Amino acid sequence: MRRLPPLNALRSFEAAARHLSFTKAAEELHVTQAAVSHQIKALEEYLGMSLFKRQNRNLLLTDAGQAYFPPLREALDRINDATTKLKERDKAGVLRVSTFTSFAAKWLVPRLGRFGAQHPDIEVRLSINDTLIDFGSDGMDVGIRYGSGNYKGLRVERLLTEVVFVVCSPKMLTGPTPLLKPQDLANQTFLHDDLPEDWDTWLEAAGLDITTVQSTRDLVFNHSEMVLQAAAEGLGVALGRSVLVASDLAAGRLVKPFDLELPTQSAYYFVCPEGAIERPKVRAFRDFLFAEVQRDAHMSAIGMPGEDRDSTTSP
Repeated sequence: MRRLPPLNALRSFEAAARHLSFTKAAEELHVTQAAVSHQIKALEEYLGMSLFKRQNRNLLLTDAGQAYFPPLREALDRINDATTKLKERDKAGVLRVSTFTSFAAKWLVPRLGRFGAQHPDIEVRLSINDTLIDFGSDGMDVGIRYGSGNYKGLRVERLLTEVVFVVCSPKMLTGPTPLLKPQDLANQTFLHDDLPEDWDTWLEAAGLDITTVQSTRDLVFNHSEMVLQAAAEGLGVALGRSVLVASDLAAGRLVKPFDLELPTQSAYYFVCPEGAIERPKVRAFRDFLFAEVQRDAHMSAIGMPGEDRDSTTSP
């Protein structure tokens, strides 16, 4: 087991020995001269010998200091070089991203071409998992989660919020039982997923009698993208979450028959271990995600779909 002096004391000594000045060492280390003096005194007490002496207002190394300085400087240089090389390596290579099926399929995957064009040295590997991950054991670098944002011990940033509204196939707006007003839902099959934004809440907000409007012909799925696929096929009406249905609405696969929108209690969050954001490839991916959100907002503001199907075009 190594018994080493405190690193701050070693750094203070190395800087003071290199400059032969406590003042210049303090400037380099962005601390006070008193702090440098305190660190060196602590190191001398640890070693049981003096490292500096003053002579005619000049700061000189003692014999012990002269013997200690060269190997210590070399050791700190090697630590610095190893750290620099490690950071350079982390600018590229594999980035492991954990998220869930619907978000990956409907929002993230169509945008990865742009990320690849901007960062060709980073290889994104998606892990689809609907449960919370343990960054310490699962080997993931970052995650995108849907929930309350209460993920203790992690860096958490709100990425996207959304609203919920009714969506259906365009062909359901015509035919023998067209979907023209909310009351027409009584004639439709309701498509469900297992998230808490359910039909009862929407129907109540629309001022409808749930017992007379809600259909008994339900189809239930455990993944949102399956619900949306069923809706696009005309199998019924679904509650679409704005983030997940944006591309289907833009492509005309789905339509929004009514104006009523409900805010959700949950949101999409970017999460990673504390400190991981300083890793270049983690920072690059995080910044890309938030740039995509801003890109969507800009495209929406000028009346264009946020995802323009060209996944290789830079924003």
